Amino acid sequence: MAYDKFEVLTSTAYPLPTENVDTDQIIPARFLKATERKDFDINFFRDWRYNADGTPKADFPLNKEIYAGSKILVGGRNFGSGSSREHAAWSVYDFGLRCVISSAFADIFKNNCLNVGVLPVQVSAEFADTLFAAIMADPKTEIKVDLPNQTVTLLATGESESFVINTYKKDNMLNGFDDIDYLKNIENEITAFAETRPF
Repeated sequence: MAYDKFEVLTSTAYPLPTENVDTDQIIPARFLKATERKDFDINFFRDWRYNADGTPKADFPLNKEIYAGSKILVGGRNFGSGSSREHAAWSVYDFGLRCVISSAFADIFKNNCLNVGVLPVQVSAEFADTLFAAIMADPKTEIKVDLPNQTVTLLATGESESFVINTYKKDNMLNGFDDIDYLKNIENEITAFAETRPF
């Protein structure tokens, strides 16, 4: 499924410094039976966002009005650990987030995010702490994520770090392609190549 192109994103951010957030917290297993991509935004961090009676937990960062509308989430170390459910990445995107920043990601979750249009940005633990401190001191703090130049910048101070991304995944993000979209985009090249090969 195609998604919006990602080039440069400037946004406020939700702070979630909890370490070892696993995919069962991001999208609980009981919601994995869905056969279509629907309501994943509602069930994103379902058990952390809502009480048993369905009322929102006022103290959870994603429920706080001061962070509402943010396109970035700054998470704790080892974000996205646990099982390899792609639904977790779907729920991140469907909630409205386009970037997750952490000092460490689970590899499968990181790749799933890249496949659905969410940019996982890995930074040093020190820079992550700097971001957390800035966001908590001022919820209006903006972060700039520049994919072409592979940098993330705290705009209030100008502090910046570079990040690493696979070239193929970077190109897909810049074009709004998933793997199928990429193949469709080079269909003529594939056909031309096939015509040069003997049966």
